[in-house]
Amino acid sequence: MAKRALCIGINDYPGTGSDLAGCVNDANDWAAALAKRGFSVATLFDRKATGAGIRTAIRTLLDASKRGDSLIVQYSGHGSFVPDADGDEPDGTDECLCPYDIGSRGPITDDELFELFNAKAAGARLVMISDSCHSGTVSRFAPISTPPTMPGPAAPRRIVRFLPPAVFLSRREVGKMGLSRALHRSSPPGRYASLLMSGCQDTEYSYDAWFQGRANGAFTYVALRALASLPAKATYRDWYNAIRKALPSQQYPQTPNLYGSSSMKRWKALG
Repeated sequence: MAKRALCIGINDYPGTGSDLAGCVNDANDWAAALAKRGFSVATLFDRKATGAGIRTAIRTLLDASKRGDSLIVQYSGHGSFVPDADGDEPDGTDECLCPYDIGSRGPITDDELFELFNAKAAGARLVMISDSCHSGTVSRFAPISTPPTMPGPAAPRRIVRFLPPAVFLSRREVGKMGLSRALHRSSPPGRYASLLMSGCQDTEYSYDAWFQGRANGAFTYVALRALASLPAKATYRDWYNAIRKALPSQQYPQTPNLYGSSSMKRWKALG
């Protein structure tokens, strides 16, 4: 059984005015955690994480898969949405990931990820870990348990990992969605072609944050901290429940998601 992973982190979004700070750190942190658990890890950062580069790397990961393999695709960067082209979304939009070159080449939609992920070998286990967001808010919070942003009064600002569609879509395409997006749940990237662990619900924001002077995604920081304390036989559901003890919080009002079949949620975490 092979264990392979792809870790993607994008801070730099040329021409958008919406650069991030913690995504490359996220991807490096996930890569280190996965390597410690026996995964062979490939990485894509910033200018190498173009739409074509991400698609090629995912195909390379999945084309080599065999029954029994454990595969991880981790993504930290902006998320967004575009008009639904095939009528399969109740809110009229397709969720999407935002590659480095989204301004010139466009996003990678959930429909496309679904098709890419279906190329894996039968019997291979695929998990997508996404620290990105779409839009919305929540109202129920856990107690504050994450460390302070940094010592002193000059704390860096938090930024949401959401790229407004108007940044990369034409005015005509944006107009297809109306003035505001309906807050209806839809199918997150990858759907049941993989188990999805994400930093928020599809109607929420994920935060680009700072912890003790270092940039990270709030979800990534909490998820890796929870992972370190899990028992050896913990499942993805166990891991998710541990993450939910810290998120959403008053600092980071985002509700992590675990999306997949019941049997997927019983898989051994990073097994």
